Amino acid sequence: MNIRKLLDWKTLFIYIHRWTGIVFGVVFVVWFISGVVMMYAGMPHLSEKERLGHLMPLDLSSATVSPAQAADMYGISSTRLRVEMYYDGRPVYRFGETTVYADNGELAPGATEQQAVEFVRRWAPEHAATVRYDGYLEDSDQWTLYNEQRAVMPLHRVSVGDAAGTNYYVSEVTGEPTMKTDRRGRFWGYLGAVLHWTYFTTLRRNGALWQQLVAWGAIAGAIMCVLGVVVGIVRLRVKRLYRLRSGPSYSPYSSWMKWHHYAGLIFGLVTITWAFSGAMSLGRPFPSLRNRPPTEAQRTAVAGTPLDLNLLTLDRMRAALETFAPTFKAKELDVLQLRGQPYFVAYRPPAPFSYDEEVGANEERYEPRQEHLMVSATNPTQQPFRRFDDNAMWTIAKAAMPGVPMQDAEWLQEYDAYYYNQDGNRPLPVLRVRYADADSTWLYLDPNLGTMTRQDRGARWNRWLYHGMHNLDFPFLYYKRPLWDIVMIALSIGGLVLSATTLVPTWHRLARHVRRAVRAMRGVATLPTTSRRSPSRASSRP
Repeated sequence: MNIRKLLDWKTLFIYIHRWTGIVFGVVFVVWFISGVVMMYAGMPHLSEKERLGHLMPLDLSSATVSPAQAADMYGISSTRLRVEMYYDGRPVYRFGETTVYADNGELAPGATEQQAVEFVRRWAPEHAATVRYDGYLEDSDQWTLYNEQRAVMPLHRVSVGDAAGTNYYVSEVTGEPTMKTDRRGRFWGYLGAVLHWTYFTTLRRNGALWQQLVAWGAIAGAIMCVLGVVVGIVRLRVKRLYRLRSGPSYSPYSSWMKWHHYAGLIFGLVTITWAFSGAMSLGRPFPSLRNRPPTEAQRTAVAGTPLDLNLLTLDRMRAALETFAPTFKAKELDVLQLRGQPYFVAYRPPAPFSYDEEVGANEERYEPRQEHLMVSATNPTQQPFRRFDDNAMWTIAKAAMPGVPMQDAEWLQEYDAYYYNQDGNRPLPVLRVRYADADSTWLYLDPNLGTMTRQDRGARWNRWLYHGMHNLDFPFLYYKRPLWDIVMIALSIGGLVLSATTLVPTWHRLARHVRRAVRAMRGVATLPTTSRRSPSRASSRP
């Protein structure tokens, strides 16, 4: 290509669009197909229902060591505490990744290879004869790339040996399961999330590199689409039609490229928004379009003060279990703190767990919260309750933004444009408070568990630039299923046609370049064999 052509912006746009299209053509085809899959299936996971269903009822009759004593023994300062039964039938305290026996204060040993196998046999007794050890993971495989799983490496992978091809992953450190996959979940997880997120194991292990590659790749793809739309509009003729062999045409292209031209005019814009919004999902390359880091006041607004483990005595924990007993027999106790006061939380165990019911049903989807009860940790014999008082939410709202005037406040009985989910399982009502600060902060306070969700101006921009563009979760469409499904699938098919119609021309173009390169190389290779006369012999002739 000569310099004069490069200076012609139309030619330059065509050239850049063509070669970026050669690079991204297959990628976009994969993105559109996997995006449709992700509408209905996500990554495999171990459901909370299954985890809680398999736990033994919590029994603290043998406990002799309090949480404060256990923490002092090992210098633990974690604010997280969960009390449950270990797989060997003994009560334990789980301080994050550290597990301590409540009966003697010793560190729980984690799980060996044989213990992991026995653990899974207890979870799936009907398949005990076929359970076998499948692998020792010092680093993540395809299904254990999340940070919470990598934090408890190494993992034992244990195969159930059932018809569904189920595998469980048990942490050697904590002795508890972290992941469940089956053949169906792995298939749809790979066809959907893995391909859509470019979530390949070797690449994803390097989180920073993966984020940069996917984000900037999506931006490059969006630029490619913008150039294509501009070229497509410029090269479209409505009056003076092109004269092709097949007859008059609005497009100068024929065959596959003609389909690509028309598909780009129709679906180019949505393809641009989907590519751009994919980059927004990672917060790169525009980190300002996300929530700012929370302030110290916001970090401590809910808890108020550090958790005082001395308040969580054995007698109080046993009393809490008795308080919950008339409603359900708790299998674990969680501890949360609200405005300096600790509370015990217990979740209603699911119905007796049926292994067969869960086979093939473990793709990651939104899980509604389990029914729960709470009781004060300092007065556990009081009546249990399911939600905090409304006034407590107002107190948190004031503590999170001290001295900042409130613009308005409202108890939401329905979702708004920023607090929502498609399945309608996110808790309501919530207190929404909007502030007149420089970041235009909004707080959503849920009295069910005293949780606080914070959004500033950057996060709300991200909500539209990512979720709005990528998932089309606009209020007028998002809750209207199957209309939302039809629109998403129709646009995805259009984008697929736009991308797939370039594959054959790409193959032909690359093949031509390869043939030319081969001919050029052969020509160079034959030059040394050309016969030449030496000067001495030529001069000796008469």
